Amino acid sequence: MKKPDWLKIPYRENTNNSFVNKLLKDLDLNTVCDEANCPNKTECFSKKTATFMISGVNCTRNCTFCNVSHGTPEMLDAGEGVRIAEAVLMMGLKHVVITSVTRDDLPDGGASHFADVIRAIRKTSPDTVIEILIPDFRSLLAVTDATPAVIGHNIETVESLYPSVRPEANYYRSLNVLSEIKRLNPDIYTKSGIMLGLGETRNEVLKTFSDLVETGCDFLTIGQYLSPSSKHYPVYEYIEPSVFTEYGEAAKKTGFRHVTSAPFVRSSYNAGEVIRNLREDLRI
Repeated sequence: MKKPDWLKIPYRENTNNSFVNKLLKDLDLNTVCDEANCPNKTECFSKKTATFMISGVNCTRNCTFCNVSHGTPEMLDAGEGVRIAEAVLMMGLKHVVITSVTRDDLPDGGASHFADVIRAIRKTSPDTVIEILIPDFRSLLAVTDATPAVIGHNIETVESLYPSVRPEANYYRSLNVLSEIKRLNPDIYTKSGIMLGLGETRNEVLKTFSDLVETGCDFLTIGQYLSPSSKHYPVYEYIEPSVFTEYGEAAKKTGFRHVTSAPFVRSSYNAGEVIRNLREDLRI
């Protein structure tokens, strides 16, 4: 299908883009902005922000919607946290988001590596708000004990589409991840995200909102699915911006603390601004 006008982003060069790209290269760091080919990369880099991706670039799963590479995973890099901490300091980040590939090859799925990165950032930037976006870890204790301000885990799509969109994941396991975070540490805010345009129905979307709220999930992002290539899961529908507004309002009424809903919204899009706007109401 031809992309509608609201899904066209003009490229705008900015000196900060060059700064961020050079810094990432010099420090040998990965971002989901690059690996997932995020449409907001230029905008975010121009604001001197990025979402760091740890634990390598090869995912052990092969979700049909995702542009991240899959294959034999790399060895964990013990120095990665220190280099990310340096990048956070040099970029002047007041809010940082860390995500990772799924590492089913590791006993804890990479949870302890997340914790190491969090601790490294805290040593050099103790006032920076840390948000992490995690896979469905077998054990969550390492990340909840590290007490990031926000832990996100994306539901991604409605239950009926899991077999075709997330064949190696499980809808209820993902809901349980969010519930378990709250059980282990109720003071940590939880966050999830859903893509639209994969063939879901309105009733399925609304049920997903309810299922997420039942876990205690605080924040939600809603965005348009964009197929990375003809080999990936196809786009079934381009959702109009007005419909995103309607879904956002419906989600707020369901009980989330905050909802961001628009075609280009992604999990970490303007994450820092959201927290800053809510700061007076949050324990951060």
